Amino acid sequence: MNINVSRRGFLAGSAATAGALLVGLNAKGVLAATAETAPVTDFNPFVKIDADGTLSVVIKHFEMGQGTTTGLTTLVAEELDADWARVTTEFAPADNAKYANLFFSIQGTGGSTSIANSYMQYREAGAAARDLLVRAAAQNWGVDPASITVEKSILSSGNKSGHFGEFVAVASTLTPVEKPTVKTPDQFRLIGDATLHRKDNIGKTNGTAQFAMDVNLPGMVYAAIQRSPKFGGTVTGFDDSAAKNVAGFIAAQVLPNKAGVVAFAKNTWAAFQARDALSVQWDLSKAETRNTAKMVEDHKALLDKPQFNANPETTLEEVAPVMAGAAKTIDAEFTFPFLAHAALEALNCTIEPTKNGVRVYDGCQMPALTRPTVAKILGLEPAQVEIKTLYAGGSFGRRANPDADYNAEAALAFAVSGRKVPVKLVWSREDDMRGGYYRPMAAHRAKIGLDGDGKVIAWDHRVAVKSIMKGSLFEGMIKNDVDPTSVEGVTESLYSVPSFGIGLSDFQTPVPVLWWRSVGNTHTAFAMETMMDMLAHETGQDPIDMRLAMLDPQGANQARMNNAIKLVRDISGWKKGDKRGFACHFSFNTCVAVVADITVKDSSVHVNKLFMAVECGVAINPDVIKAQMEGGAGFALTAIMRNEITLAEGEVEQQNFPDYELLRNGEMPAVEVAIVKSNNAPTGVGEPGVPPTGPALANAIFAQTGKRIFDLPMTKAGFEFV
Repeated sequence: MNINVSRRGFLAGSAATAGALLVGLNAKGVLAATAETAPVTDFNPFVKIDADGTLSVVIKHFEMGQGTTTGLTTLVAEELDADWARVTTEFAPADNAKYANLFFSIQGTGGSTSIANSYMQYREAGAAARDLLVRAAAQNWGVDPASITVEKSILSSGNKSGHFGEFVAVASTLTPVEKPTVKTPDQFRLIGDATLHRKDNIGKTNGTAQFAMDVNLPGMVYAAIQRSPKFGGTVTGFDDSAAKNVAGFIAAQVLPNKAGVVAFAKNTWAAFQARDALSVQWDLSKAETRNTAKMVEDHKALLDKPQFNANPETTLEEVAPVMAGAAKTIDAEFTFPFLAHAALEALNCTIEPTKNGVRVYDGCQMPALTRPTVAKILGLEPAQVEIKTLYAGGSFGRRANPDADYNAEAALAFAVSGRKVPVKLVWSREDDMRGGYYRPMAAHRAKIGLDGDGKVIAWDHRVAVKSIMKGSLFEGMIKNDVDPTSVEGVTESLYSVPSFGIGLSDFQTPVPVLWWRSVGNTHTAFAMETMMDMLAHETGQDPIDMRLAMLDPQGANQARMNNAIKLVRDISGWKKGDKRGFACHFSFNTCVAVVADITVKDSSVHVNKLFMAVECGVAINPDVIKAQMEGGAGFALTAIMRNEITLAEGEVEQQNFPDYELLRNGEMPAVEVAIVKSNNAPTGVGEPGVPPTGPALANAIFAQTGKRIFDLPMTKAGFEFV
């Protein structure tokens, strides 16, 4: 079969052999179409339409529960006027050049960018496919394309009609338009439909959806790793005598990087039992040995003399004389603990040998990191590493670390196994809780200076936290020695604040840290919004009115936040003098405002209801947006109320959910979510619900008790949540 390339680089296939129509981008990034049977190597389809009329959308962002399979599919189906019931999904193969996240320039999911970066890309692919089918039908029927209508995957003109599949053969020979016409918001049928069911609902309900943990290959062996009890330790030797008594034990080997000893067995339980029976000797000379109290003390010491200036417009030195002239100051110091990601599906990864290399089965969040990591360890070219992406049972950032740690461990285990049979590496809950990656511990010190009229004249804000980016593949994002993830939420504040100085110090520890759902905003929002509430109380202002007055209406994002604040005020019935809590925050280009309604009796706190308003641009899937806000709120409450990772002589004390509790059903409040109507391009929703939830609750507790919370978790302040 011949492939003809036009002067604009479009691809077209023969009608005679077309099994399906593929629409996507060619090597030049230009919309193109071809037949599925065409031997095309430089083409990335987003849209597949089979001869039976089934539409399949190729998903370039993995699904961990955040709704990408539904959101991206909605964009294509909308432009195609497809029958939602006949639309399926499949995950894209690992190919950085073809399926890159347009914001990252590499293939991966994160930063609440899936819909935002794919919005026009997927819509235009769907619109191009629709145009091709319409022109193909017009050619078949001998009618004017303008006479053809499309509804629920059926094309019609007069008394003629046919489903998509009847026209794929001819459509695959046509050249797509260079810039297809997409719908205007008033034409949307699926976008914005709050009743549209999720594409992964049925499979996850009846058990047919395949998660990485479900992989079971012929001849597969299982692996579990004993890692250093202290971060930074390395193996010097081991004894497997006791492990040999475990039924199903196969062998044990030191990992090539000496970071642990892997036990191989015939099933997961045997692998865990054998691993635990190993006697391993460690070199702990470079390991972390401090306890939590000492680490908090060391964080606070860094606040005295910040290493870096995080606000290029105003330094702390410039703020100092203004602050010195303040009639009054508002001061606070905050501490935030290490936090685990605690996704419900434990980490796992399976690697099997193939004729040309290996195949990796994983809920793969960052193929652009996993593929080269596995290839390097196994001495392969990245092209020899195939990634089979499956559903992931949560992540919250854990699966996207720059080191691709659990993928790397699986590759190391596969390497020492002999590379003849599939190897499945499984982490236990205790493995990840005691030896994974964490939201970094952080300390803040903030001071607001007021003049005699109670107006803000200066703000001195200092942060001490370990950098996530430094020393990683993402170090290129750092400017002037400032890791943006350490201070985001302070540096990106929407409030108009004069003389705003921001200092940053990098804490040093072998404890591995990582982005955690909403990254730096998890601690910066709490500090900022607590300070704002303190400012409102000190100056006798309504917390909402004060914030609205501090948002410049000329700023685009400030105007969006203004809308979110007013909407949550309306749905909550907020009145001046309310004994409730309010907070708002801008993160991932999205504005979220929260009102917390609570009941406090002595030291017992019950969160009755949260009211949330979100401005996230066009609401592609309102039900998914609401779910993400609700889930983000629950995730935040789980962490701030009682969770922390503590260390004793460098070793993590928490092991599993009994000592790192999730939110109980009775503790989860009712959540009312309102979405600001907008025609702006969509922004993130997976993470922005987390940051303002904590300070809204803390501010509500102050409103009812007069007690401020500066150190998390809140149990440190003596509160019990019921």
